[in-house]
Amino acid sequence: MTAISKPTEASTAATPPTGLFGKAGGDFDLFLKLLTTQMQNQDPLDPMDTAQYTQQLVQYSQVEQSIQQTGVLRNMLDKMSGDDLTSAGQLIGKTAEFDSSIAGLSATTPAEWRWTFAGKPSTVEAEILDSSGKVVATPKVPVDGSGTLQWDGLLASGVRAPEGAYSLKLIAKTTDGSELASTLTSIGKVQEVVSRGGELWAGLGGAALPLVKLTRIAA
Repeated sequence: MTAISKPTEASTAATPPTGLFGKAGGDFDLFLKLLTTQMQNQDPLDPMDTAQYTQQLVQYSQVEQSIQQTGVLRNMLDKMSGDDLTSAGQLIGKTAEFDSSIAGLSATTPAEWRWTFAGKPSTVEAEILDSSGKVVATPKVPVDGSGTLQWDGLLASGVRAPEGAYSLKLIAKTTDGSELASTLTSIGKVQEVVSRGGELWAGLGGAALPLVKLTRIAA
């Protein structure tokens, strides 16, 4: 199995806050400095007006509340992300189908696809391409309105293709030479689930597919 590289978890203690939280924190610190400086340098014979001082305290409270609300929101989003990953972990070991032409090939699991044509084809040609787009195999497939293909990685040279992600391309034509559109999906057993940039991905053999493309799950 080719493992999916997992993003490095950065230390929140060593990383300065960014985004809205960082901005609110910066505004908060700046406000305190300005208010303290103003109080220290006010004219003793003409001190700050009470109403003005009260107004600034209200602003202080609003800034502090903004920081607290932002922190709560971040905690909620982090928890939701963790819960999603935990739930997605239940897919491990299940056979999943994805709205994708990409399937994973490993030493123990063939690459597998399923398709349906928008009509009855007269001829069907199939090409299997590697991750660079090079055609590595041209298997024969049934000339029918739908079908499936399992590819064990065997090449014309007699050797087996390396583990990895492979895509299937179908060219189906009618008797008058018109090309038929197809609905193509890939099938594989989920071996791991990881989070990448806030998006959940499933590892299937040598391929990784986003869970948003998941269309079917089977035991």
